[in-house]
Amino acid sequence: MKRFTIGAAAALILSACSMGQDVESPDAALDLPDVADGTLSEETMKRVTERLSSDEFEGRAPGTAGEEKTIAYLIEEFGKAGLEPGNNGSWVQDVPLVEITGKDFAPLTISGGDNGDIKLNYATDWVGATYREDVETKLDDSELVFVGYGINAPEKGWNDYEGLDMKGKTAVILVNDPDFGAETLDGPFNGKAMTYYGRWTYKYEEAGRQGAAAAIIIHDTEPAAYGWNVVESSWSGPQAYADRGDNPPPMTKLNGWVQKEKAREILAAAGQDLDDLMAAARKDDFKAVPLGLKASTSFRNDIRTFASKNVIGILPGSERPDEYVMHTAHWDHLGRCTPAPDGDDICNGAVDNATGTAALVALAEAHAKAGPTKRSLVFLAVTAEESGLLGADYYAANPVFPLNKTVGGINMDAFLVAGPAKDVTVVGPGKSQLDLFLDKALMSDDRVTTPNPNPEAGYYYRSDHFAFAKRGVPMLYLDGGEDLVDGGKEAGAAVQADYRDNRYHGPKDEYDPNWDWSGVMADLRLFYRIGRMLGDSTSWPNWVEGDEFKATRDEDCAVDGALCGKPEAP
Repeated sequence: MKRFTIGAAAALILSACSMGQDVESPDAALDLPDVADGTLSEETMKRVTERLSSDEFEGRAPGTAGEEKTIAYLIEEFGKAGLEPGNNGSWVQDVPLVEITGKDFAPLTISGGDNGDIKLNYATDWVGATYREDVETKLDDSELVFVGYGINAPEKGWNDYEGLDMKGKTAVILVNDPDFGAETLDGPFNGKAMTYYGRWTYKYEEAGRQGAAAAIIIHDTEPAAYGWNVVESSWSGPQAYADRGDNPPPMTKLNGWVQKEKAREILAAAGQDLDDLMAAARKDDFKAVPLGLKASTSFRNDIRTFASKNVIGILPGSERPDEYVMHTAHWDHLGRCTPAPDGDDICNGAVDNATGTAALVALAEAHAKAGPTKRSLVFLAVTAEESGLLGADYYAANPVFPLNKTVGGINMDAFLVAGPAKDVTVVGPGKSQLDLFLDKALMSDDRVTTPNPNPEAGYYYRSDHFAFAKRGVPMLYLDGGEDLVDGGKEAGAAVQADYRDNRYHGPKDEYDPNWDWSGVMADLRLFYRIGRMLGDSTSWPNWVEGDEFKATRDEDCAVDGALCGKPEAP
């Protein structure tokens, strides 16, 4: 396991300089002020987590009575913590959404094979939804085309749709990206580390741009990083989407998933072998394969438009109040979902993400007690993360505080309450100079940082910080450690597996009064120190040279003479 200490992380960035990359020396360029630990309340973490994940809040789905209770409760807690309303005197920012609830699903029928039709049952074999605001969705004899990973990446010389006319057809797509399974981080798609091209959101968007009528991803637990139970739970019931306005982007009629073994059966009916096609799709000379089969299904949709809400609180800065440090977490979860065997149908989302939302309150409370930092500290609880980072993306596209005045920030999503760890997991290490703030924050703890052990899962593209990062704002995303004090790495892996297999996006993600919060509080101390350092620092940390987000940051910082705190060159 590769570990980073304060010296190692500095060396990582300095090594970029030695390779000709324009990264300033951290010692010369970064102001990393000493900060005292705040008074962080474990009781606040317990109280807010338990309340938000209670059945009273009905799983906190956007646009429900559960949202109304959540927003009212967060406003109350932000105010008690000592924050001020963050949106021009208001605590909230409206986020226009469309909710589409599919019903009366017909089987997904695959015709054209020598042995007759294949009928796939909804939920157990396939799931699907539409982004279109149509009362009825109907797919009628749509030709199936296996398009590998469904990627069109001109900068990499890769186009799985090359030479295809997808109009009216259904794209059958592999999850993740062509480098999945690599042992290192080397490769056209960053080796074992998933790129955004591996995310299901990208695949559906690209299929729409290609004119496809439908896009169906083949579920595979390892490259997806979750089981079919998560897909079934997440894709059944109401689905929220961003209001796309009068000129929406091109969209498929239907987006969905199919069980891997059912996909194998479909491909066999076309005379193809799934394993052979998966191997072929990883090569840069891959060509899409028309399957000679047709897909049909239909379902009806209930459509509702509404405004969900982000909650914004601020602790104004004492000297540079127009410079902002962002703290983000999503308050939403899935609401009512696929019932557990005991009939429980409320996805309470205690870990995901009542814990992260509680952390916003606890951090705000501690910072307010310590007094303001020189910069303003912003606490943003966003909606509709589970629907595709919609609340964070809406804020980042319509920021209350200009992004070129936003120094950077930290994101908190799902604290696994597993006891103390010897390490802290960094999702996306080596991307920005925020790593140096983390290393300074770790100096007084007997802990180390561990790069995300599962980069193939693409976690950096799956939480709210990504909405800011893709617009250039440096964001740090940490998870709890993998190497537990009690039981080591084996125990850490077991905790992760238990949550992923038995509780993630299911009705059993519930508050447990017997949880050991000591590890969470240790992580929270790091978040506090980092936020405090950023708040008192004079530095504007940037992405390292060559990072995918640096050009956007540099361009944004030059708009209107902002320059992110740097004086204009003579």
